[in-house]
Amino acid sequence: MNTFQTINGEGLLARLAVGLRGHMVPNADMSKMTWFRAGGPAELLYQPADEDDLVQFLENLPDDIPLTVVGIGSNLLVRDGGIPGVVIRLPVKGFGKVYAVSENMLFAGAAVSDKRLAAAALKAGIAGFHFYHGIPGGLGGALRMNGGAHGIDTAERVVKVYSLDRKGQRIVFSRNEMKYSYRDTRVPEDLIFIAALLQGQKGKPDVIRQAMDEVRYHRETAQLVREKTAGSIFRNPGDTPAWKLIDAAGCRGHSIGGAQISEKHCNFMVNTGCATAYDLECLGETVRRKVWEHCGIRLHWEIRRIGQFSSEKAVVSFESFHI
Repeated sequence: MNTFQTINGEGLLARLAVGLRGHMVPNADMSKMTWFRAGGPAELLYQPADEDDLVQFLENLPDDIPLTVVGIGSNLLVRDGGIPGVVIRLPVKGFGKVYAVSENMLFAGAAVSDKRLAAAALKAGIAGFHFYHGIPGGLGGALRMNGGAHGIDTAERVVKVYSLDRKGQRIVFSRNEMKYSYRDTRVPEDLIFIAALLQGQKGKPDVIRQAMDEVRYHRETAQLVREKTAGSIFRNPGDTPAWKLIDAAGCRGHSIGGAQISEKHCNFMVNTGCATAYDLECLGETVRRKVWEHCGIRLHWEIRRIGQFSSEKAVVSFESFHI
């Protein structure tokens, strides 16, 4: 990657930095920011101080510089070759406010963790947010992928989503305009979600707390909470849980390099300590192939994979040979 190595000689980085209050890091180690603890660097990581700071940065960013937005990193795989251009990560300090605006509505910044969102709803006596207590991510990611659990999706809570486009222009979407579907939304990929207005129902704190405790118990007993993982690897295809298909195809415990399909929950993939991003993605594609060969069902990734492959190793999607 040499986009900024070339342009830096023309003073672009210095010009971008003028007047900014956020934190700019060239060649940032993205492995420290993903729950897999694997992957290559970002050419330039920018963490804006607040919305005005981010707007200024976007207004001055040339159109030909690639732009990628990441969140908490709980559902993310950064490839070993790293991410070209600019990566924007919203910090909690500038984008982590969450508070009640009525007896059944919350305003929350995109950097708020899902668990903290559930806690804020409990404090405000607003029901319908308990499912976030078991999602290891942040609101920005939940807005982008329609995150959900226990039969409830983010789309059911959304009233408005506040975003910035590539030019720094503010765009507000209603729930219908977000065009939500299962684990997806069809708004442009380069939009940066900065906050949302969310709606639940007025509830009793003891009832809400009980629902949150049930979510926590399920997560601690059925899922992985201490390993280097990134949540569910694949979306559930229809009514059949992906883990059942993976198990039936004989993939429970299967490993490649330092990457392993969990013995406890086989729709989870684990970095056992030395996995590269190549190991992890290659293992995922191997599982997709085995499930296809076993039952003819094509699994779709739920984990977001970004960046470039290293020059030595590239993962080829199994569709290239089997679909």
